[in-house]
Amino acid sequence: MKSRVKKGDTVEVISGVDAGKRGTVLQVIPERERAIVEGIHFVKRHERPSQRNQQGGIVEKEGAVHLSKLMLVDPQTGERTRVQRKLLDDGTKVRVAAKSGEQIPDGEA
Repeated sequence: MKSRVKKGDTVEVISGVDAGKRGTVLQVIPERERAIVEGIHFVKRHERPSQRNQQGGIVEKEGAVHLSKLMLVDPQTGERTRVQRKLLDDGTKVRVAAKSGEQIPDGEA
């Protein structure tokens, strides 16, 4: 299944504890239909000391959020919108915001 959300997109959480919060997608996990969003859904992990984390202990980091709980934010209007796919004349497929009809630029990847 092709994901409507890509790395680097700005999304808004539409349900759950973090509803209404916005963040940038750091990673998309298509096989689990989840995404990791900056500043959303913090989880605590116990880490043992390592080269990167000398002290170890309990670390808070972003957890994965299901894609159905995320909506893309239209870069032109700043409102959340559904995503449509459109075929251009040269044969390439692009993402289009359903509300404004504007093309959504691809994220980082």
